[in-house]
Amino acid sequence: MVSYPIVWTKKAIHDLQIHFSYLCEAVEHHEAKQMIQSIVNHVDVLETQPQIGQKEPYLLHLKRTYRRLIKEHYKIIYSFRNNKVYIHCIFDTRQNPKKMKIT
Repeated sequence: MVSYPIVWTKKAIHDLQIHFSYLCEAVEHHEAKQMIQSIVNHVDVLETQPQIGQKEPYLLHLKRTYRRLIKEHYKIIYSFRNNKVYIHCIFDTRQNPKKMKIT
């Protein structure tokens, strides 16, 4: 089975840090860490199945095709190109989808 590398963009890493900080205010530190780890682990499926996610409807107007995985109330926005999976952002679905930014 072919395995594709996963590349986390600076924005995606920053998003994880922001979500972790927010979660630490709402729940115990170990629970926040567990939630962030579950998001990171959820991405692993993309190594062998990069087309598994649905196309993200709020980003269809862009030239590149962006897909999403959903983990609880987080969207993991990614693209697949040049035989690599790029994680672009982690978006909290409780926010207005118009706030979703891809850099």
